[in-house]
Amino acid sequence: MDILGLARHGLNAFEQIAILGVVIVAFISLIYAWLLHKSVLKKEKGTEQMNAVWDAIRIGADSYLSRQLKTILPAIVILTIALFLSVYIVPPTREALEEFPQNTQIIIAIGRAVAFILGASFSLIVGQLGMRMAIQANVRVAAASRRGFNEALSIAYYAGTVTGMLTDGLGLLGGTTIFIIFGRAAPDALLGFGFGGTLLALFMRVGGGIYTKAADVGADLVGKVEKDIPEDDPRNAAVIADLVGDNVGDCAGMAADIFESYEVTIVSALILGLALVALDPTHSLKWIVYPLIIRGIGVVSSILGTFTVPIWESFPLKFLRAHDAEEAMFRSYEVSSVNTVFFSFLVAILYAGDWRLAMLTSIGVGLAVAFNPLTSYFTSTRHKPVKEIVESTSTGPATTILSGLSTGMESSVWALIVIAISFVFALMLYGGMGEPLYVLYAVAMIGIGMLSHTGNNVAMDSYGPISDNANGIGEMAWHDLDDENTRKARQIMADLDAVGNTTKAITKGVAIASAVIAAVSLFSSYITDVGRAQATLNVPILDSIRISDTAVFVGFLLGTALPWLFSSLSIRAVTRAASQIVLEVRNQFRIPGIMEGTVKPDYARVVSISTSSAQKELIPLAAIAVITPVLLGLVLGVEALGGFLAGVIGSGQMLAVFMANGGGAWDNAKKSIEDEPRDLVNNTGKGSERHKASVVGDTVGDPLKDTAGPALNPMIKVVNLISLIIAPILVKYQQLNIVGWLIVVLLFAGLYWAITQSKKPAPKLAQPVMSKE
Repeated sequence: MDILGLARHGLNAFEQIAILGVVIVAFISLIYAWLLHKSVLKKEKGTEQMNAVWDAIRIGADSYLSRQLKTILPAIVILTIALFLSVYIVPPTREALEEFPQNTQIIIAIGRAVAFILGASFSLIVGQLGMRMAIQANVRVAAASRRGFNEALSIAYYAGTVTGMLTDGLGLLGGTTIFIIFGRAAPDALLGFGFGGTLLALFMRVGGGIYTKAADVGADLVGKVEKDIPEDDPRNAAVIADLVGDNVGDCAGMAADIFESYEVTIVSALILGLALVALDPTHSLKWIVYPLIIRGIGVVSSILGTFTVPIWESFPLKFLRAHDAEEAMFRSYEVSSVNTVFFSFLVAILYAGDWRLAMLTSIGVGLAVAFNPLTSYFTSTRHKPVKEIVESTSTGPATTILSGLSTGMESSVWALIVIAISFVFALMLYGGMGEPLYVLYAVAMIGIGMLSHTGNNVAMDSYGPISDNANGIGEMAWHDLDDENTRKARQIMADLDAVGNTTKAITKGVAIASAVIAAVSLFSSYITDVGRAQATLNVPILDSIRISDTAVFVGFLLGTALPWLFSSLSIRAVTRAASQIVLEVRNQFRIPGIMEGTVKPDYARVVSISTSSAQKELIPLAAIAVITPVLLGLVLGVEALGGFLAGVIGSGQMLAVFMANGGGAWDNAKKSIEDEPRDLVNNTGKGSERHKASVVGDTVGDPLKDTAGPALNPMIKVVNLISLIIAPILVKYQQLNIVGWLIVVLLFAGLYWAITQSKKPAPKLAQPVMSKE
């Protein structure tokens, strides 16, 4: 039997059928996304006023993404050429020679470059189509809220599921197709695929995060604190930019982020699996095929789970009925989890003959499930940490900020403990095999399990900005609050929006944890890849990273510093842009008629400020992530670069969780106070001093949870993937010649340019002429 030419890779009949089945599942995922897309678009879009607000959001988001694409295209072209040429610097691997005995290097070079473009394109497609789906859905959710809770929930969640299924389908299709073509040489091409997706995610995360939080902070500080007007009030000039930002940041950025984690875990699993095939006495390909099968099972499980979300709200058995949207989503996740765990044991026992592989999958699934209640505990309004922040608002902004900082710090510790426990389980299951590579592979398989329900995770995340935008559209378009139907619709959207804040925080936690698992897997792959390169070049093989070595320890220290530098620059970018927006909104409020509602603000000016500020940071921050590991590896060597990666992973994880959960807790503390009855005498509700303190805390947390924290996820993986790509080059050229030192000088100059460029203020727009009409 020879299906799709897989027999030449040594796959048996079952393995060939399984790989074909994985490809079919990938297409089913894309078809499911298309059907949901059609279902959402059939819903009506509401009133003329609602469509006017929606159209402004759509135009702003489309123009931002168009400018972003023009900004990053030159970098993509340069890196494509660099990846193509990188193959020629070192001899081809033994696996590449076996798969392609003739024209080996040109085939691998083309494969890596094309895979890079494919990964970048898929990441772009997921982000752009996901954002456009969210924009199509938000106005329909607002319209549906006038007809009932369940319909509005279904539209919001299914629109998010479209993005989730695109992530699943394209990620699975891309990785499996590369394996079908390249076989045991697939890791050489998969590095390009993973790097392309990760780099695009970094661009979209950084740009979208700066855009959305600059607008949000500017809108809140002037609108809520200074003018005491509601969120999404049409008199606020920053309100459209704020709503646009939800889409370009939380939808496009998050979708691309999780997509690249999905790619990267399969890259590391196949690199380590390939190494295990060589160690296995039977040379079984189960180490490569099993992760692909699990990914296919996970996609089917996500389809089943996401389909059931609206069902739980009206489930016939009362004890299983969900009480709110959050519980319905958690139930759907449990459905997916049970399905994946069950079938992973069937495959592990009947095909691989090793139940421990299924245990690793189950641990990964359990890790993702564990992050739901863990993140919810620190960010949900129902739990003690957020309630403590609410209490601290009674004594002002300073105690509010201190309370949120302590919540974020503690949450980071517990998140790290949960991840560490999963690694201990991997050690317990495969530590007795006598070869450390088995444990490293086990960690990679935990990552495969954790991201097996990517469709659910992305659906939950996209649901958040969709419901947020729907709430904003309703607030801007509906002014007849005496109408009973309007009040009910506004309450439905407020309830959906509140759940959206928690689901966004949860999926951020899962994204960060998956980024750490993926980065650790890549770190393991780095050691393996260095060893393969050393074996090819007949030099002593590195099997561990010696932290006691001075150069390695220096690399480790510099690695711990990089996430802090990256976060500093991204938060500074938000600060600069938000300051410009605050001044612009204040200026517009001085125009006669704006505050009275008789003159329409110039929303486009604020959109332009956010867009230009975000575009300015794309290349410098990406350059820092790309240049730093190359520079350190050339100066300190390949082992020191391994120490650098360890520092980046540890420091980045702690910082990212701290910022994401601290910001989420501040946000929901503010919403808790906004849900209170307005009573300025008793200091409760909107407009009270407690509310103003909570808004200050929220504006501090916004760039942490939606810009700096999420941007660390792709940054960590960009650093790891660049290190994997350059590792064979560093092994070959351990002693630098004049050309090598010239490259070092140029890289130092590039790093200096990137940092100074990032610190430069964005060009200011000309001040408008104030109309008195």
